[in-house]
Amino acid sequence: MTTAAPTADTAADQASPAGPARRRWLAAVLVGVASLWLAFTAAHRGLSGRWWLWLAVDTVPPLAFLLVPLTLGAVAAVSRRRRTVALLAAVGLLLGAGLSGINVRWWHGGDGPAPVDALRVFSWNTGYWDEGGETEELYRVLRNADADVYLLQEYWYERGRPTEATLDRLRAEFPGYQVVVVGELVTLSRVPVLRQVPLEPVDLPPAIAEAGDEWRYKTLRTDLDLGGGRVLSAYNLHLPVQLSPEHGLLDGDFYRIMRAQRAQREPQWRALARDVHANPNPVLLAGDLNTTPAMGDRRKLPDGLRDASYAMPSPYPASWAHRPGWPPWWRLDWAFVSPQVRVHSYHFGDGRGASDHRPQELVVSLGDQ
Repeated sequence: MTTAAPTADTAADQASPAGPARRRWLAAVLVGVASLWLAFTAAHRGLSGRWWLWLAVDTVPPLAFLLVPLTLGAVAAVSRRRRTVALLAAVGLLLGAGLSGINVRWWHGGDGPAPVDALRVFSWNTGYWDEGGETEELYRVLRNADADVYLLQEYWYERGRPTEATLDRLRAEFPGYQVVVVGELVTLSRVPVLRQVPLEPVDLPPAIAEAGDEWRYKTLRTDLDLGGGRVLSAYNLHLPVQLSPEHGLLDGDFYRIMRAQRAQREPQWRALARDVHANPNPVLLAGDLNTTPAMGDRRKLPDGLRDASYAMPSPYPASWAHRPGWPPWWRLDWAFVSPQVRVHSYHFGDGRGASDHRPQELVVSLGDQ
């Protein structure tokens, strides 16, 4: 009878009795981690956007929903229970891939070459406007964009409001533009503005301190006359941030503020959906949604709009970093369009340190109406 030659694993097991136990322990840990990740992904699918407390979990970098199961799948190759780990990782990947923020249409190239009457649109959360001595850099970024329409957010300061002199400077920098300011939202347009409508939410909690219009109005709609009877409704949007980074998980104020922010976000989502649903015009919606690709709040967007990122060349578009100098892992800034709007190009620009958000730059036009 022929005896099979001992394998390297067998030899190692014979040399060290602790070897098999160690590998069994590592295999059990891998199965446990893969099971926990699958359970977390399933819970996230069910609870995000539905339970206010899950807003704290929503801060997970979306790319984790791709990288974690892929890493587990790779590690499974050296595990004794490779099939179990690989199966759990594969199911987790299927459940979470759509939350990862990967732009699966980055190769699409948008809606072809732009016609001569296409609009250049620039949307940006300016980061408390020019607070902190950023005035000249702020205006340099805006001027260099040379956009036809600017949708700007955070026209305010952390403490206090911009003065009339600030507004005078803005008008002087953009002669020939109509300047529409409501609360913290600024829309500048080279094309005529037919109508301006700050969306009024219903059941909004009372304003804190002296927030006023900055608290009430988080969406500014301007109807733009593109000529030939064509009208485009541009929605300038800045949803409230969902939590306060100034408070830790063990601080009761962290949860109080998060619940209060949820109570402010929900009426704004509803007001936006109502207005877009009743609006017969083609729609461009852009701004800081404080919503990542992994958040269930994306379900609250108005029906019939599509993410403009199909015209983006980036496979992982991200617009915000946790700290200056860090790579951006989150996409908080979005642009959506209705079917009549063609997007010829779309990318995130460079805020040159004037804001922690990257600006959005689009070229759009209207199809046949």
